[in-house]
Amino acid sequence: MMKMKLMKLFTPSPVRLLQSLLVICCTFLPWSATAVNQSKLPTDLFTNKTSRDIVESLLVKSLMQIAEGNTTQAMDTVNELIRTTPNFKLAHLIRGDLLSAQARTFGANNAALISSTTDEVQGLREEARTRINHYFSADNERLVPDLSVQMDAEQQHLILIDTVKSRLFVYKKSDAGLQHLSDYYITIGKNGADKSFEGDKRTPVGLYFSSKKLTTPLSDFYGEGAYPLNYPNELDVYNNKTGSGIWLHGTPKDTYSRPPRASDGCVVLSNPDLKKLQPVLSAGNIPVIISDTIQWTDNTIASKKIAEIELLNKALENWRTDWVSQNTNDYLSNYSKDFFYSDGKLREWSEHKRRVQAGKPKVTVKISNVSMFSYPTHNHGTKKITANTDQIVVVNFEQYYASPTLQNKMRKRQYWKNENNQWKIIYEGAA
Repeated sequence: MMKMKLMKLFTPSPVRLLQSLLVICCTFLPWSATAVNQSKLPTDLFTNKTSRDIVESLLVKSLMQIAEGNTTQAMDTVNELIRTTPNFKLAHLIRGDLLSAQARTFGANNAALISSTTDEVQGLREEARTRINHYFSADNERLVPDLSVQMDAEQQHLILIDTVKSRLFVYKKSDAGLQHLSDYYITIGKNGADKSFEGDKRTPVGLYFSSKKLTTPLSDFYGEGAYPLNYPNELDVYNNKTGSGIWLHGTPKDTYSRPPRASDGCVVLSNPDLKKLQPVLSAGNIPVIISDTIQWTDNTIASKKIAEIELLNKALENWRTDWVSQNTNDYLSNYSKDFFYSDGKLREWSEHKRRVQAGKPKVTVKISNVSMFSYPTHNHGTKKITANTDQIVVVNFEQYYASPTLQNKMRKRQYWKNENNQWKIIYEGAA
């Protein structure tokens, strides 16, 4: 059976080549691998529109019809897809292959039709593979990420980007935790994830916050608009990462979507999808977690994350009360040996605090509107402080401070690291 599947890869028929694409995509997906070998598709496969985008549904439906040998039905489906999205190059590629019965390779006779180079055709193959894998993924039934999250009063949404799946997930705050609202196919950097330096054509991995839509005129390349992310963040800067201009943006008018890896580092969505996201992004300061190691959880694990947030809130309160007590040793015990800030490291911070607190001035410290977000782990990199083995949470809050000589209010950001089951501060500064 496997030999026959492999032989199909070399059979000079576009229909069989598309069949082989499906076999490759679905090998490790139990349901879909079975579906390919069935004589009929499940009747309800493409009727659930609540969680599946109509464009993606039509795309997968056409490929599954081809896998069954129903080329007439597949042509009808592809034509419907093209009517829905006239600038969808992948749809035109499939239609061209259906028309080119004598083609030797998938996409070989369609260069004139879609004005594509060999690399572009390969990119469209990868897009088909990525969309199919997501459509049949078992993770679609458990869309809660293994993250510790607490949103502040103003925050209502969180965006999670899975660079491996080429997928952007949108969550809403609810009493029960994160509620999955929608998800969209995306494009990331040509060279993958974990950006390190300017020009490496990678998408960063980390926690970022989106700005409001840029109002300055942009070229058609950015489509419906662009929303900048605050890359490099504080941890990126400390780890000597360089580069800038990492945005969420759209596609040119003549392009519905781009291959999974095709940007210079930005996260790219189709223009219709970016429009759907506009109500969320328009608020500004939206937390955006970009990760290449997302774990999907059940409610039991999610409840453990809630307990973790509670412990971190207690650690934050201990830090506040130790500051108010003006016991410098207790106060500094909240900080990691790896601590850094804008003017130095733990040594400089300790010397500064001992000078300020030497006279034991009476101070008032209040914190409110606290948010907490897990910093994503990643697969590679040898940085000074990484999330490879370190469990890190980014904490933002409003801080009111008053002493006999100073009074101020500011938005503050801290990075906390779990060291031997104790939370310690590794960064502190203005948010």
